[in-house]
Amino acid sequence: MEGFVANFGLWLAYILVIVGVILAVVFPIISSVSEPKKMVKTAVGVVGILVFFGIGYAVSGSEVTAKYIESGVDTAGLSKMIGGMLSMVYILMAVAAAGIVYTELNKAIK
Repeated sequence: MEGFVANFGLWLAYILVIVGVILAVVFPIISSVSEPKKMVKTAVGVVGILVFFGIGYAVSGSEVTAKYIESGVDTAGLSKMIGGMLSMVYILMAVAAAGIVYTELNKAIK
């Protein structure tokens, strides 16, 4: 019985995440159709994230070690993709931290 409940809960969580992602993508698109200027800001954000991923992907390595293979990362392409994602997160964290510092310094000066 315990396995059934755990499996059911896991599948329910998957379904709810998928529904949430669909709603998070579909509703903004529906509301943006009436105001196309909102879509330009969204497109700029998506392109920015893709640029940061491209930078992260370009600088990440593609090595596959024994520890990676134990974790299920068994190809160089998958290793490079994961490295690119991690690098993108690090870059975005640095940009966010720099933005916070800039905002606080700007408020302190004014």
